[in-house]
Amino acid sequence: MNKKSTLAGGVSLLAALGLLGSACSSSSKTTTPTTTGSTSASTAASSTTAGSGSGGGGGLSVSSFDSSFSAMSQLTSVTSAGKGMVGVILPDTTSSTRYVDFDAPYLKQAFQKAGYSASDFKIDNAQGSDTTELSLAQADISSGATVLVFDPLDSTVGGEVANLAAQHGVKLVSYDRATFAGTNTYYVSFDNFKVGQLIGQGFMDCVAAWNISNPQVFELDGGEDTDPNAISFAQGYNSVIWGKQSTPLTAGLTNSKGYTLVGDQITPGWTNSTGQTIFQQQYTAHPNINATVEANDGLANAVITVLKNAGVGPKKIPTTGQDATLQGMEWILQGYQCGSVYKAVYKEAQDAVAVATYLRAGQTPPSSLVNSTTTPPKNVSGSSQPASLLTPEWVTAQNMAQTVIADKFVDAATLCNAVGASTCSAAGINP
Repeated sequence: MNKKSTLAGGVSLLAALGLLGSACSSSSKTTTPTTTGSTSASTAASSTTAGSGSGGGGGLSVSSFDSSFSAMSQLTSVTSAGKGMVGVILPDTTSSTRYVDFDAPYLKQAFQKAGYSASDFKIDNAQGSDTTELSLAQADISSGATVLVFDPLDSTVGGEVANLAAQHGVKLVSYDRATFAGTNTYYVSFDNFKVGQLIGQGFMDCVAAWNISNPQVFELDGGEDTDPNAISFAQGYNSVIWGKQSTPLTAGLTNSKGYTLVGDQITPGWTNSTGQTIFQQQYTAHPNINATVEANDGLANAVITVLKNAGVGPKKIPTTGQDATLQGMEWILQGYQCGSVYKAVYKEAQDAVAVATYLRAGQTPPSSLVNSTTTPPKNVSGSSQPASLLTPEWVTAQNMAQTVIADKFVDAATLCNAVGASTCSAAGINP
């Protein structure tokens, strides 16, 4: 599929749907449309999107949250001042195991630490159904919810829930995926442009560390045809590698480091098998490719599969990713992937509960918490929304033990069984 026509068709589709930017970058439902300083989906720090807040918890910021959940205790007086229930609706259990394994328990813990009683919040899962997600929102509102925290499956249900909430005066927190609709909608996620920048810088560091001579680069972008976040990711890494914030880029581009862009293609719908086919074709046509950039771990795995089948060994052709998946961590330790962007779910869960708690109490979240705005990408309808954006982290073999392993995001025993005890030990990981 022609990458330019694919993108154009995707933008047209987004313009028609015009509401949603998904933040989770998995190949079936993706990763975050906010970007900092981008021309497509802009997010800019803004002191005008939120006031200083009132009551307790005024000292909270996006950097307050850690795995102890201790920051949530600052919100107990705000919780006491609130009225009604907070209804939480997660999207599914299949696109990513995170919603069951991490989001639901972390959200529950955040509510409890903030002083909520069991009747003050409710966490449901839409099980991948737009109809169910809308029905759950209707049920929550009927049960007295004054705030909804929801992760929309797509733009259609995102708009429907936003309109429903606006009709009933219910405030909305769009969790992990932005919803460019509604009259009182906030967005909580990670900074997508920053995600891309980390990928770009990690790639360049890896090219140097692996001694890649005369880098001939191929980029395998995410699903820019359906997901504005994929655009933001690419704008981030292109800004670092090539000094440009456009996507996809034209082959033949060079930079001051001596890199040459062999090709840049999007992966429609974030489908990993499609990405593997794209790269197989490109690598067959251009066997000089010796460095690659991928938008997430799933696409990195697709590329690595092709490379290993061609007999390419470790630390020969860089790959990149995000999501800090188990497979991604295995490839990093084995020398096939440079690194992966880690977005700690426990931070996002606490952030969402904090924003919802202020809204439930009729208070404006402090500007240290709601620190940005999210704006629809070019040619996508909708309105800008106040946003609370967290900072992601680049994970390599050097800091894996202190990040995803310490946070138990990746199970050390499972990882070490896959790569071997000696490989884990070399990275300071002891199951």
